Amino acid sequence: MSNNGRRKFIKTGGLVAAASAAGLLAACDKKELKTKDVNINFNNTYHWKMVTTWPPNFPVLGEGCKLLAKWIEEMSGGRLKIDVYGGGELIPSLECFDAVSHGAVEMASGSGYYWAGKIPSAQFFSSVPFGMNAQQMNAWIINGEANKLWDEIYEPFNLIPLPGGNTGVQAGGWYNKEINTIEDYQGLKMRMPGLGSKIINKAGGTAVLVAGGELFTNLERGVIDATEWIGPYHDYLMGFHRVAKHYYYPGWHEPGTVLEMIMNKDKFNELPRDLQEIVRSGIYRLNQWMLLEFEQKNSVYLQKMKDENVDIRPFSKEVLNPLKEIAEEVVLELVESDAQSKKIYEHYTKFRKQISGWSEISEKYYYKNVL
Repeated sequence: MSNNGRRKFIKTGGLVAAASAAGLLAACDKKELKTKDVNINFNNTYHWKMVTTWPPNFPVLGEGCKLLAKWIEEMSGGRLKIDVYGGGELIPSLECFDAVSHGAVEMASGSGYYWAGKIPSAQFFSSVPFGMNAQQMNAWIINGEANKLWDEIYEPFNLIPLPGGNTGVQAGGWYNKEINTIEDYQGLKMRMPGLGSKIINKAGGTAVLVAGGELFTNLERGVIDATEWIGPYHDYLMGFHRVAKHYYYPGWHEPGTVLEMIMNKDKFNELPRDLQEIVRSGIYRLNQWMLLEFEQKNSVYLQKMKDENVDIRPFSKEVLNPLKEIAEEVVLELVESDAQSKKIYEHYTKFRKQISGWSEISEKYYYKNVL
């Protein structure tokens, strides 16, 4: 290109860029910006409510919900604001599902096993005892197309589910007696939710549901003999190490618990396209943040427990192997009694078998033979 041609090209390009910038500024002045697929009207604002199953200001889980609201407000330029309410502040914790389904509020944070009475198959999108870990669950749901099955079972309730966090592998729980064989579960009263509760019952114990605020007192007074909660960070804050003798690992009952964000489908569809994408992106950011926050905090507080000489011990094979057999029985009973569970379980099992082959020669081998 000659010098004259180059000067002409630069001049023309500059005029085009200036015209584009002027158009953008004019659109912003009118508070409206149009692209090929999106019409952004800056005059329209939205105000949502989020309820949670977690206590108000609950570490990590409640904090994460407030962070999500902050991120969405910032990314939307203040066009979408979300007020976050802890369990009991606006509605009782376990009524979140119905509140969002009926449109009383726009969204909620919880976990699928809380709605097992309404949707038994939702438990597969929470945690399966002796099942996949957090990384594998995320791969299954987000990239393995299990999200389509999740959408399908929530559709009758007018809900859109998304993975909104993960605890990672939980701790095995606090016990006031040694658990050396499966027989030690006979007569044991233990706080345990989800499919894990059915396993405890089949093992000869009694699984009970106790509100988080009552766990410390119940364990101290012998109302229950054992409890699981989450992991070192939350368990330490609850003070369980002061009233229980033994802290077991791993959390066979919840190896990678998905914490879901559910939204009312009608309310979501009322949002313009760009805000829908901002909400989805914010939730996926929360999903990553929460797992990493659990990993970081648990590593710190595990060391605190060690420094205080907490009795931290592994479950033996004499305990884990029978529990795994019982877990398989429990899952098969669910699958045989519910058509949706059968469909999802087949998808889950196929994906797990596939991803396990890679895990065997990657992370599992690395942890066992290198670290």
